[in-house]
Amino acid sequence: MVKNTLLQVWPIPAFDDNYIWCIHDGDSALVVDPGDASPVLQYLKQENLFLKGILVTHHHADHTGGILQLLQLLGSSIPVYGPAGDDIPGRTQVVIEGDKVEIASPRISLEVYEVPGHTLSHIAYFANMQANIVEPMLFCGDTLFASGCGRLFEGTPTQMSQSLAKFMALPKNTLVFCTHEYTLSNIRFALTVEPNNANLITWAQTAKSLREQNLPTLPSTIGQELQVNPFMRCDQKEVIDSALKVSGEKTLPSPAHVLAVIRAWKDRF
Repeated sequence: MVKNTLLQVWPIPAFDDNYIWCIHDGDSALVVDPGDASPVLQYLKQENLFLKGILVTHHHADHTGGILQLLQLLGSSIPVYGPAGDDIPGRTQVVIEGDKVEIASPRISLEVYEVPGHTLSHIAYFANMQANIVEPMLFCGDTLFASGCGRLFEGTPTQMSQSLAKFMALPKNTLVFCTHEYTLSNIRFALTVEPNNANLITWAQTAKSLREQNLPTLPSTIGQELQVNPFMRCDQKEVIDSALKVSGEKTLPSPAHVLAVIRAWKDRF
């Protein structure tokens, strides 16, 4: 078999709304956050792919639950990359901010970002322009979603704000591979925060059409999220005004304060 010159990224559906991302070259594969082994095994067999590595963003079971079975069935020497400070099943390599994950096959280089908020040790993997990548790629777990962000189970609004700021600084054409199909519910909330956002109104129609065809709304892009995601727009007047109205405060002195209000609002939504 001749390997593809360009890497492919495929969403493997799991549970009710998870995506396990498979990065492959037609021969060798990586998987991101395999919460369930069964759909991964099925996809690898269907596409005749060999698993060469596992990337983990955080410790929640719906992102780690399939790791040990994959290792048991496909090879205990498969490297498992994950964050420090948590019990990641089968983890062989702890990675921290600024580390590079260099994979020979499929050939890819990923930079690690520490992005606390959803969990304290949450990380993301960023692949910038490479010979076999058309656009930069971000695998962000549950920190950033299409039109939303993760719940703050362990971190603070300030940490989430700082984590999202790291993503906001990435190239606008960066493809965002988050791990849940929460887009339609996120859009409903985002329209409550910013009912006059024309980009968001258009995106709502597009996303609805995709889901009606049972197609993923992902990947998004950083540029798109800067236009439609209220958690990345905490410096915009309509988002601030909505947060002020909901909170009853006279001022919200920083984007992190705005994010704190709209995240708590989303939790009740």
